[in-house]
Amino acid sequence: MASLGELERSVMEVLWTNDASLTANELRDALALRDEASGRTVATTTVLTVLSRLERKGFVSRSRDQRPHRYRALLSREEHTAELMHEVLDRSSDRDAALARFVGTVSATEAATLRKLLDDLAPR
Repeated sequence: MASLGELERSVMEVLWTNDASLTANELRDALALRDEASGRTVATTTVLTVLSRLERKGFVSRSRDQRPHRYRALLSREEHTAELMHEVLDRSSDRDAALARFVGTVSATEAATLRKLLDDLAPR
């Protein structure tokens, strides 16, 4: 899975927090609201370029049924995070050691969540 740049992540965050598909202008406006404190503004053409890249990377789909086109995330934030975790593990020369190191750094609450999730997967 391709990594995301800063603006790509910002666009994905907006898409992940919206249930509906959005146009480039709607995304630009949402980004402007998020970045209001920084004073940073993004042009619609820049948003369209980022959306095109995200579409090529398989992160968004574009509905061409109407104008302007509408965009939506193909994966949820959680699915993306899980894919990133798998990607990192796949690159490790020792998956067991990487998992052990990860598990050794989680909080007690996270460990309880992991334990419950693993118990739920276990065959009965």
